[in-house]
Amino acid sequence: MSKVIEVQNLTKNFGKFTALDKVNLNVNKGEIHGFIGPNGAGKSTTIRVLLGMLKADSGQVKVFDQDAWKQSVDIHRRIAYVPGDANLWPNLTGGQTIDLLLKMHGSQVNQARLDDLIQRFELDPTKKSRTYSKGNRQKVVLIAAFAADVDLYILDEPTSGLDPLMERLFQELVCEAKENGKSVLLSSHILSEVERLCDSVSIIRNGQIIESDTLDELRHLTRSKLTIQTENPVTDLAQLEGVHDLVEMDGNQYQMQIESQKLNAIMQHLSDFNLVKLESQPPTLEDLFLHHYENPQGGQ
Repeated sequence: MSKVIEVQNLTKNFGKFTALDKVNLNVNKGEIHGFIGPNGAGKSTTIRVLLGMLKADSGQVKVFDQDAWKQSVDIHRRIAYVPGDANLWPNLTGGQTIDLLLKMHGSQVNQARLDDLIQRFELDPTKKSRTYSKGNRQKVVLIAAFAADVDLYILDEPTSGLDPLMERLFQELVCEAKENGKSVLLSSHILSEVERLCDSVSIIRNGQIIESDTLDELRHLTRSKLTIQTENPVTDLAQLEGVHDLVEMDGNQYQMQIESQKLNAIMQHLSDFNLVKLESQPPTLEDLFLHHYENPQGGQ
């Protein structure tokens, strides 16, 4: 599968502070890749290097197989970037701002597409940008991004300030982009959004990538929540390998966290006590995120 973003051993220092430490990040063609981590972890710094706004101190950073620093002008013709806090020209209307952004990008404007996006986002393009709320300013840059004919969307907290209805529309547009063969790098603190949209995820902590894989593969690293009830009391449950945080309740009911790779052995043990109820909640992206941030070693 061809890569649209290929980052190898990216290091970026600000004085004595190491913002990025040998970061590796790949985004494949036609893929939605989530990029998550808390504030200060290095997400925006990585994105600025990808955009050619910052120069890497070491490592290799390529977009469309081109050097992100040396060939940034060519790269920008094929990407659309949405920041998390859009600063617009206050005396221009929303419509004028969108037109200017598209003109600066050099995209061929599809007027029907542009009009459709303005209508779907419920934006009044005749108002001055200085009168817009944060959510409406965000709509302006999103409309300009999705109206442009690009191959890659780099989105850094793009739904900041949007209401839930507009967030849903944003998600629809990202899925439409993927269906059209486009690629997306989505940096977001909304884990449910990333989980709903993304094919793969990279987690960054203190300037280092600590996990990067498909969501299905990453879920194997976390525990599922299991609630059961049996006819007979279960013995030796707390001693089973892979069982954590066991809570015993009345009526032979039990709640526990279990390691995914130990599920088969645990179920075989439970079957000896005649299961009458079984509820399982698979691990979420939030579970995975907290798993790594609460346990720096990433262990169970």
